[in-house]
Amino acid sequence: MDAMKKKILAVGAVFLLAAGLAEAQEQWQAPRNEYGAPDLQGVWTSASITTLERDPALGEKLVVSAEEARQLENSAAFNQLTELDNAPSDPDRPPPSDGDTDAGYNAFWIDPGTRLARVMGEFRTSFIVDPPDGQIPYTEAAGLAFMEYGRRSGYDGPEQRPLGERCMVGFGSTGGPPMLPVLYNNTYQIVQNENYVMILVEMNHDARIIRLGGEPLEDVFTPWLGDSVGRWEGDTLIVDTIKFHPQQSFRFAIKHSLYLPPSATVTERFTRVAADELLYEFTVEDETAYSRPWSAEIPLRPGDRLYEYACHEGNYALPGILAGARQQEVDSN
Repeated sequence: MDAMKKKILAVGAVFLLAAGLAEAQEQWQAPRNEYGAPDLQGVWTSASITTLERDPALGEKLVVSAEEARQLENSAAFNQLTELDNAPSDPDRPPPSDGDTDAGYNAFWIDPGTRLARVMGEFRTSFIVDPPDGQIPYTEAAGLAFMEYGRRSGYDGPEQRPLGERCMVGFGSTGGPPMLPVLYNNTYQIVQNENYVMILVEMNHDARIIRLGGEPLEDVFTPWLGDSVGRWEGDTLIVDTIKFHPQQSFRFAIKHSLYLPPSATVTERFTRVAADELLYEFTVEDETAYSRPWSAEIPLRPGDRLYEYACHEGNYALPGILAGARQQEVDSN
């Protein structure tokens, strides 16, 4: 067989494989619950080394090959950190000193994921898919808001500390919306009936109650995690959320920082695309904070059982943080 025939056969085989995969996806149907709606229920995880915003060095390269994905995963800082933290500790090492950054979590306590996110078979370099550069299109007003937040943050009282530190909501918008993966506890349990969809967030055990149909709450209500109203469009659950709590505007995590003012609107889409994949999409809009709407896609995979998130920062760490600040004030005088 000559080289040309081999090439034709190879191309034909690839085409048939792709056609077979496409046909299998078309034939797969999302399961229904007892009310006839697509069944989203179960325990899901969003753990991934993919970040909300893309590494600027990658430009507009949203999708990479499997080989490129492995290279990025092997070089990922989190994977290197895990390997380092899994190494045996030196039993003769001295106690940590001021400024010692090696005395925090070890790898046992974190679960950020080890792989790039894979959406409908594509390896993704960022969750943001629009704008094409994978960056949040902040306005100058948003930049000023970040500066003002930094100016107001401090140690005068618990109200100046981040919400996650106060055990009010989870860190980094893990409870959402939008629901973003962070350093650990990236698991969600979805429960639904005819009138509601509930998403139990592992971190801080936040519970999102999404009303199916109906009207938004009155303007006097600004609940934690916003006011969410959902509706079904075909096999997709669409959720519109407004009226975000003003104290929840700044959502910080190790892998991302998000500014989302109370006036913002988040539109989410939940679609079962395979037995082992729930596609979570969202679009964020606010004319003051962003120069244009921006959108992201995050794959949710079957996860393990949820465990209690016993947040004790508010009980123990927060008094210690404030007491330490008072001691620093005494020492500096």
